[in-house]
Amino acid sequence: MIEKIFESGLWSTRFITIFAVIFGVIGSIILFIVASVDIFHVSVLAYQYFILGTEVKEFHVVVVSEIIGAVDLYLIGVVLLIFGFGIYELFISNIDAAREKGRILSITSLDQLKDKIAKVIVMVLVVNFFQRILHTTYNGPQEMLYFAGSIMGISIGLYFLGKVGKH
Repeated sequence: MIEKIFESGLWSTRFITIFAVIFGVIGSIILFIVASVDIFHVSVLAYQYFILGTEVKEFHVVVVSEIIGAVDLYLIGVVLLIFGFGIYELFISNIDAAREKGRILSITSLDQLKDKIAKVIVMVLVVNFFQRILHTTYNGPQEMLYFAGSIMGISIGLYFLGKVGKH
C-alpha cells in the first residue's frame, strides 16, 4: 500500500517537466519574433538602399550578416521547440494532434532527443561561424589557408554527422 502510494507520487513528479516545455516554447517564440524583426530590419534597409538611394556602408556585408544572424536565431528557436516537444512526449504524453496529422517527432528516448538537438546545434554553430567569418579581415595567405582549413574541417564534420544519422 505505501509502496503503491509512493510510486504513484514519484511518477507524478514527471509533471514538473512541464516548466521546461512551457518555457522552452516561450523562448522559441521569442527567438522567432526577434529573428523576424531582424529580417524586417533588413527589408527596410534594402528598401532604403535600392528605392530611396540611401548610402549604406558595406550594404551587402550588413545584409548577409543580419540574415545569417536571423537564421541562427531561427535555428536556436527550432532547438527549443524540439526540446519542448521531446520533453513533453517523453515525460507527459504523446502529442495526439501531431499524430493525427501524420507529423510525428517520434522521440522515444533521451538519446534520440539529444541526437536531434545536437544536429541542430551543430548547424547553429556552423551558421554562427560563417557569420563571424564575414567580419574577419585577412592579412596574408596564411590566414586564408586557416580559413580554408576551417571550412574543410566543418565540411568533413557535417559529412560524418550525416553518415552517423543514417545508420
